Amino acid sequence: MSFFISPAYAEAGAPAGMDPGMFNLIFLVGFGLIFYFFMWRPQAKRQKEHKNLIGGLAKGDEVITAGGIIGKVARLTDDYVVLEVSEGTELKFQKVHIAAELPKGTIKSI
Repeated sequence: MSFFISPAYAEAGAPAGMDPGMFNLIFLVGFGLIFYFFMWRPQAKRQKEHKNLIGGLAKGDEVITAGGIIGKVARLTDDYVVLEVSEGTELKFQKVHIAAELPKGTIKSI
């Protein structure tokens, strides 16, 4: 029966491709670069900007908290800030919850 099946002979070897270990290394380095540029670097930049914002707070600055409360800085301590949200109403917040500083006159224009 084997006389009906013709034997297959390989003519030449396949051209040498990239080493699988080298491919894995390039893939890993590429993944690391993507992780750095799309995740770690922007987050570090935001943290640095927020740290500068917190360090630059002064009495009389108008700020907005992470919860959306707008107020004027009345007093500052090391970890806390007291915001005057209306005439005679003051609220105490941790400094890390200050989200942004607003331009002067924002509260009056609202």
